[in-house]
Amino acid sequence: MTEAFPWPVQEITGWLPLWKAAGFFLATFVLEDVSAIGAGLLLAVGAISWPVAFGSCFLGIWLGDAGLYALGRFGGRKWFDQSRLKKFSHQVSVCEEWFGKWGDHLLVFSRCLPGARLPTYLAAGLLRLPLPNFLAVTGAAAFVWTFIVLWLAESFGLRLVHWLEVYQHGAWILLCSGAGLFFAFRWLRQSMRGVGLRQLELSWERCWRWEFWPPCLFYPPVVVYYLWLALKYRGLTVPTAANPAIFSGGLVGESKMVTLETLAQTSPEFTARAELVAGSDVETRLQSLSEIRGRLGLSLPFILKPDLGQRGAGVKLIRTEAQVENYLRKMNAPLIVQRYAPGPFEAGVFYYRFPSEPRGRIFAITEKVFPELIGDGRHTVAELLDRDPRARLIAGIYLKRLASRRDEVLPVGQSLRLVETGNHAQGCIFRDGCELWSPEL
Repeated sequence: MTEAFPWPVQEITGWLPLWKAAGFFLATFVLEDVSAIGAGLLLAVGAISWPVAFGSCFLGIWLGDAGLYALGRFGGRKWFDQSRLKKFSHQVSVCEEWFGKWGDHLLVFSRCLPGARLPTYLAAGLLRLPLPNFLAVTGAAAFVWTFIVLWLAESFGLRLVHWLEVYQHGAWILLCSGAGLFFAFRWLRQSMRGVGLRQLELSWERCWRWEFWPPCLFYPPVVVYYLWLALKYRGLTVPTAANPAIFSGGLVGESKMVTLETLAQTSPEFTARAELVAGSDVETRLQSLSEIRGRLGLSLPFILKPDLGQRGAGVKLIRTEAQVENYLRKMNAPLIVQRYAPGPFEAGVFYYRFPSEPRGRIFAITEKVFPELIGDGRHTVAELLDRDPRARLIAGIYLKRLASRRDEVLPVGQSLRLVETGNHAQGCIFRDGCELWSPEL
């Protein structure tokens, strides 16, 4: 049977068992799953025994995992302690505490998800997960994983080998086809620049920028984790207890006004004044808004936004009286009017505290950067947007807000702020702001 199989299966079948074991053992340090599949193919043709195939692959995979752990524990941690990143040692300590609690689950999960093992095992070493725990969990996971891969490769090896034999003769065809598709794509991309297919090109560019991926791609893992916690703690509403001061814990349906009123009671000097606009029709709302503005002394510009939070949707900086009526005609949801806080900087702080602790921790800081256009005296606002590698991907959002200035030519050096509120849905740039962390904060 082995004569009908393509290289490298045919070549390896003649090796001595010791050489086979050594070969697969060393190969696991390069591509462990591919090595296990190769061993399974030899099992399928009877060219290797189960003890040799399983022992060499299992030991190679397990020792490779331990090597990644050692690299993170001794090399990565030493580099961290000697680098300028040492100022983030508090955050690392928090991560160590969290990884010590959930690290075993992460190790098992990463074994089932190719591509996740390298960063997870390096992180296990960097965050000082106890070595006995690491070896026990990864050893058990590698044992089961190796058995499954070998069994599948042995069971379906004949079909796979026949496919490889066909591929061996058609490799040049596939290679030429791939090259042809590559050059065809490049030609199509160049052609799209001037024939009205601009949106298709921008959509393609957004596919390579995860910042602009739709939220539906990010929420499924959160939903799965939510369901896992619900099963673990026997209650679908358990996550809503995360913040008892906010309705449903801020999960969904919370009122911004209720939160702002609570903040105004405890920290009025740090809370921008806001009130709920009464009425359901435009005329009633205009009267209510006029009364509130007179009482609070709200002059232009000010903020109008829906009372329900949803990723910054509907938040509008009102600069003219004409924008007021136009906004009220478009929005049917309950609205809030709020004093505008211009900045100049904005950040989001993810803070948490357990009920039994007197002092909380800062888990993350998001720095919010407001993108700007700089005039050159020659190009219009629309043209400047198109020349910006990031702004052009969401130019529709910016031009909707700057419709009246679309054809305006900005003087040399003059800046035009594209975003007035720190919401990513409206085009604000979010960056990691951990360098802003301090014990005082």
